[in-house]
Parts: sequence; C-alpha cells; structure tokens
Amino acid sequence: MSRWRPPSEKSSPYITAEGHARLKAEFEQLWRLRRPEVVRALSAAAAEGDRSENAEYQYRKKELREIDARLKYLTLRLEDVKVVEIKASGEGKVFFGAWVELADQEGETRRYRIVGADETDSGRGWISVDSPVARALLGKTEGELVKVRLPAGETEFEIVEVSYAAES
Repeated sequence: MSRWRPPSEKSSPYITAEGHARLKAEFEQLWRLRRPEVVRALSAAAAEGDRSENAEYQYRKKELREIDARLKYLTLRLEDVKVVEIKASGEGKVFFGAWVELADQEGETRRYRIVGADETDSGRGWISVDSPVARALLGKTEGELVKVRLPAGETEFEIVEVSYAAES
C-alpha cells in the first residue's frame, strides 16, 4: 500500500483585511524575530564540535527548516491572496465575510462567519468559503432553507440572520 495521496484542492485566494494583516504579522515575526534567534542558537550549537552527535544542532536545523518552509508558504500566499472589502449588503444576503446564524431541524442555532481558507477557526465559528456549509450558503437570503451535504449526511438549515457587523 502506497502513501501517495492526491494533491488537495487549491483553496480560494480570498481573505479579509484582518486575516491579511495577521498573515503579514506572522511573516514579520518569523522573519525579524524568530529566524535570527534560531540562526544564532544553531551557530552556537555548531561551534560545540561534532555535529553528528549534537542534539541541539540537530534540533535547531529542524527548527530552521520548519521556519523557512512557513516563510516560503507565507510569501507565496501573500502574493496570491485577494483582500475582500466587506460591505453590508442590507438585503440579508450571504456573501464573503458575513456572519450567518443558522437553525437546524431541532431548532438549535449556530453562528458562523464565512472567511478565507487561511483564517478558519472552528473555536470562533469561522468557516472557510470553500467548506460545504459556506458554499451552500453563498447567495442565499434570511429565511431561506438550505440543504448541506455533510460527512454525516444531508442536513437542512434555516438562515435566521445575516449580518456584516463585527463579532458580537
């Protein structure tokens, strides 16, 4: 059995202004603070002698590779993303950046915000614009019933409220 996996689908290039600022801040923090600190520690570990048995040297090399990989990803992603200015539509229609309150068939409500793939945070209720729920919601209005195909099966939600105000 092989370990090969098909490449994942490319995510949408959309991002909110806040998400873009967070990615830039992460890049700056890694580039200006974290990477120089790791390079200094790596140089100090290399100066200790035999590198093949030096655990600190091996660890710092691995850490530097991980930082460089993340910096490469952030560089490419920041060039690719398109910042979407979120404007309240006033029509109660779901678009990128919207906060959407949904009620399921049992009457339980959930609140989601539709954001870019780099901003998803399940703890805050932020879902990717590429997710099945977000795809089903886009373009719909308050009061509409929406069928969503989830891993557990097809579910129906009612759109209770759509807003573009900051998190409440």
